[in-house]
Amino acid sequence: MRKKEDIDNSQEDNVIYVDAPEEAAENNARIQREAKRRKNLVKLAMLIFILIIAGGLYIFVNKEYRGYRVSVSNMIDYENSANYVKFCDNLLKYTPDGVSYINSNGAAVWSAGINMSSPIVEVSGNYAVIADLGGNTVSVFNHEGQVTTVTMPYIICDVDIASQGAFAVVLESDETNYINMYNKKGEIIYEMQTTINKSGYPLDITISDDAKKLFTSYLNIKDNSVKNNLAAYNFGEVGQNSNADRLVGGYNIEDEIVSKVEFLENNIVVAFGTQSITLYDMKEKPSVKQNIKLGKEILSIFYCEDYFGYIEPIGDAEDTQEYNVKAYNKKGREIYTKKINFKYDNLYATSDELIISGENHCCIIRKNGTFKYNGILSGNIKSVVSSGKNNEYIVVYDNKTEKIKLKTGYTNNNIASPEEETNFDDANVEDNKTNDIQGTKNIDSTEPENSNASKTSTTEENTNNTTTSNESEETNNSENNTDEEKTNEAVADNETTSDNTDDLTESNDASGE
Repeated sequence: MRKKEDIDNSQEDNVIYVDAPEEAAENNARIQREAKRRKNLVKLAMLIFILIIAGGLYIFVNKEYRGYRVSVSNMIDYENSANYVKFCDNLLKYTPDGVSYINSNGAAVWSAGINMSSPIVEVSGNYAVIADLGGNTVSVFNHEGQVTTVTMPYIICDVDIASQGAFAVVLESDETNYINMYNKKGEIIYEMQTTINKSGYPLDITISDDAKKLFTSYLNIKDNSVKNNLAAYNFGEVGQNSNADRLVGGYNIEDEIVSKVEFLENNIVVAFGTQSITLYDMKEKPSVKQNIKLGKEILSIFYCEDYFGYIEPIGDAEDTQEYNVKAYNKKGREIYTKKINFKYDNLYATSDELIISGENHCCIIRKNGTFKYNGILSGNIKSVVSSGKNNEYIVVYDNKTEKIKLKTGYTNNNIASPEEETNFDDANVEDNKTNDIQGTKNIDSTEPENSNASKTSTTEENTNNTTTSNESEETNNSENNTDEEKTNEAVADNETTSDNTDDLTESNDASGE
């Protein structure tokens, strides 16, 4: 038998001893510990690597942008009555006289004439419905243009549209209310009739994306008491088995007014009241899913397919410029509370982010509650929506539209590159020459001077210096012969040109990024 001392030390880790049980066991244990330690080190290294990558990715995805660069800018004719909503990949502009589909460059893809005193709009998927509130006309549009126009038999109180183009309209006569459903061609699908004495005055309606479910809110005033009646209708198989009017459930709410109801998805409805927000599960019949009590009066609400929320004032609602923005998921759990400190006019919620704007201030909050952008834009904002591309937005001002790209850092460069300037429409070239095409913005400081002006000032100063120098040189050398004067002037001109070139180069470097 070999003894331990006879074994080559270089092979010690690979030997298992059989003639000395205690020593063999100790060495085997040591070998196993060493192997386990190496394995744990590899796992630890991999974990650290994954954490570094995940942390870097989190920071990258959730970073807050500080500035932006304008890629396209176009002048537009300002209309006080114009409103804008996100539609498909662009904007839908509507006024009492017409509707236009505006692309990301600010140009109208198509336009259609309407005649409405008080147009209201609802959008779902690739369809939009515009109705004349208090009038009789309803028009449906898709991204290609007008689909249909229907004249209603009674006054329009409310309207909503499903993602496939079917729309519901609330109509009011002297003693009776009607809720009519139409397909996208304007053909009636069903009609429901209610009385004001029985059901009350309709406040709001919402239909599911598949157009099979309807949820309504009615205000009922009896015996000097205010009640809110919520009613749920199902026009699928479940509703057929219920009763003639397809009513599958309802709720009577006292001492509270529910002014807005909305399907977040086919089976979930959110009802916004003055004292609470309630989620209803409506897979078949409605049932309360979650109730959120409100601490104070809310100023605005927002919603999309993934979340909903509201904005409440901090302090006195009339004087404050500070607000809390609260968002909840579809289970009624709070996602975030964020604070903003500017007067806002517009809210727009998508599945990814919430856009809040007012005057020249814009705030973009991601769904997870991190700020994507919170700063100043270049004018009085009418609307801000995503262009559909990463970090790119369409901004509508009083007199122009801009397509902007968010940037991480500050810069004082206000001049678009020649490549960017070529993006403007030919019809607006002359206007755009007089309109500053903003580059990346510094949201914490005033606008810097135009770098072209800096170049002009430097050139004029150098020219004056050159003229003074030449005059002095001519005076000092007036007694020299003509050939020497020409030679000296040529040398002086060359030196001055070189100095001017260096000065212009320094000016360009100072005005660049």
